[in-house]
Amino acid sequence: MGRKVTVATCALNQWALDFEGNLQRILKSIEIAKNRGARYRLGPELEICGYGCWDHYYESDTLLHSFQVLAALLESAVTQDIICDVGMPVMHRNVRYNCRVIFLNRKILLIRPKMALANEGNYRELRWFTPWSRSRHTEEYLLPRMIQDLTKQETALFGDAVLATWDTCIGSEICEELWTPHSPHIDMGLDGVEIITNASGSHHVLRKASTRVDLVTVATSKNGGIYLLANQKGCDGDRLYYDGCAMIAMNGSVFAQGSQFSLDDVEVLTATLDLEDVRSYRAEISSRNLAASKASPYPRVKVDFALSCDEDLLAPVSEPIEWKYHSPEEEISLGPACWLWDFLRRSQQAGFLLPLSGGVDSAATACLVYSMCCQVCKSVRSGNQEVLADVRTIVNQISYTPQDPRDLCGRILTTCYMASKNSSQETCTRARELAQQIGSHHISLNIDPAVKAVMGIFSLVTGKSPLFAAHGGSSRENLALQNVQARIRMVLAYLFAQLSLWSRGVRGGLLVLGSANVDESLLGYLTKYDCSSADINPIGGISKTDLRAFVQFCIERFQLPALQSILSAPATAELEPLADGQVSQTDEEDMGMTYAELSVYGKLRKVAKMGPYSMFCKLLGMWRHICTPRQVADKVKRFFSKYSMNRHKMTTLTPAYHAENYSPEDNRFDLRPFLYNTGWPWQFQCIENQVLQLERAAPQSLDGVD
Repeated sequence: MGRKVTVATCALNQWALDFEGNLQRILKSIEIAKNRGARYRLGPELEICGYGCWDHYYESDTLLHSFQVLAALLESAVTQDIICDVGMPVMHRNVRYNCRVIFLNRKILLIRPKMALANEGNYRELRWFTPWSRSRHTEEYLLPRMIQDLTKQETALFGDAVLATWDTCIGSEICEELWTPHSPHIDMGLDGVEIITNASGSHHVLRKASTRVDLVTVATSKNGGIYLLANQKGCDGDRLYYDGCAMIAMNGSVFAQGSQFSLDDVEVLTATLDLEDVRSYRAEISSRNLAASKASPYPRVKVDFALSCDEDLLAPVSEPIEWKYHSPEEEISLGPACWLWDFLRRSQQAGFLLPLSGGVDSAATACLVYSMCCQVCKSVRSGNQEVLADVRTIVNQISYTPQDPRDLCGRILTTCYMASKNSSQETCTRARELAQQIGSHHISLNIDPAVKAVMGIFSLVTGKSPLFAAHGGSSRENLALQNVQARIRMVLAYLFAQLSLWSRGVRGGLLVLGSANVDESLLGYLTKYDCSSADINPIGGISKTDLRAFVQFCIERFQLPALQSILSAPATAELEPLADGQVSQTDEEDMGMTYAELSVYGKLRKVAKMGPYSMFCKLLGMWRHICTPRQVADKVKRFFSKYSMNRHKMTTLTPAYHAENYSPEDNRFDLRPFLYNTGWPWQFQCIENQVLQLERAAPQSLDGVD
């Protein structure tokens, strides 16, 4: 009897409600798996309908079309002689479940509902689904007639069970279940399950890949066994980017690693592993075997099929590999670039328009589009026909083959420097030089006539002419004069996005890119409906600190020396009058805090879940060597005052790539009010009482701190 099994897992770029495209990608992955000798194929979570359907899960259409796709899969010759494990929503007794449907040769073996739902951060699975709470319990599920006609089964087993083939035993985990304190793989492994599969819909966050890898390797090192993880990849139509990283592990080692970011819609991993390696690994873990002897058994679905072949003595087995991680700068260069690509091709637009100011944020955004162009050229060179077809559609040239990223960038990226009388020559030059080096089509224009016209209307109606503070105006006048410039830039950005290609005799419109970073959004250091208002924002979930490191990385990686002067210049909005031709306004002075401090506040507020008082207490310890308690109190109060005053801006924030867990994006991730008592009287009084107590208790210990 054979003992070597070839198994396959995959990462698919599925798209919410794209049933036709999703079906084709599933079929392609099964075909590749079979061609490589696999006898079991695992796909991502909810792959049939696409993970991000959200409130469409309430609709009977979504359930109907999912079963229609399942019927097409059952009927296809491609799915014969391989166990297929696909994800879709299923309604059982009027309750919706997030399920795996496992089938072989036109027979449904098991419908396995998810038992622990993701319901934090970006996830709201409990809104649409109910967890299956009956461990090791199964019921009969009445199949829809269209499935009965194909499978000749009236019912299928529904619930928490495992598959027993002739040669091994297979159990399912679904995404979140791996992250729970007592994961199903623990009990399954103790009950003799040798292959655990996990279908995921897990999104990218900077520096997160190691967490997933660690969970899988630890799961198999403590208990032995083979572990397959599948994941969605790409933009599913939302702010998240699902970052692949499919993997196959055994006994604590990784045997196959999928890419984290790529433009391939279908990626299949296979490995040939020896079941005897699992058995011998488990044999000497006496604590595991003691627990296993007392384990409650799972219902077993007997499957008349083997994953191994009879004569496999000479079949080569896979070797363990070292997982290769991207640096955070590489993650930034690849993740948002792939997300931009999906948005561009699926929105059927002809490119992007980016207001390029000569500062770090818009420069970083330009670099992401250039990185996307590099990825596209690389993908075409490697023979990806889907990417080539998409590029030709976008640029509207059926014979075009992208080879040089600069040439491609010139076709799909229009950059626009919008000068005013408050703009310096330096930022204009920096923007132009960067545009030349990445190859974008660059426009330079002056917004002063539009600003003058708008202010002229105001003066005509009111008889009043506001002044900048530098010319004797009040802070209200000063802010209004800054905001009108910023908002006119947004109006012009959309005008040029719609008509600049038309003016050049080229078909199509452009997506407007925003470039407000996560720290500015957190504090609300942006004008509502200025050019931070755009179609999408690839850097909206990335901190200023990470963006600066990314821009530094781009200087070498993409040979863009123009970025050097952008990095060394002070960050400025350039909305106030110049002083002797020089910038008189800097972002950090305006905000009253540094970007480094903002990152700390952001993490404590969101990730550590702290209000003003607990943040003050935490920072007392963190900053004890550099700040007095009074200074810490002042900083915390300043942050919370400005944050709450500007929270309303988050309701209109441009949809941004989610890369950071302290993002203030309020669409689904950061659910907080946007009308606050910005004086925080009770909270700030608690801080004040504590400061006074500390100052009275130990005046001598504070002498050495400035």
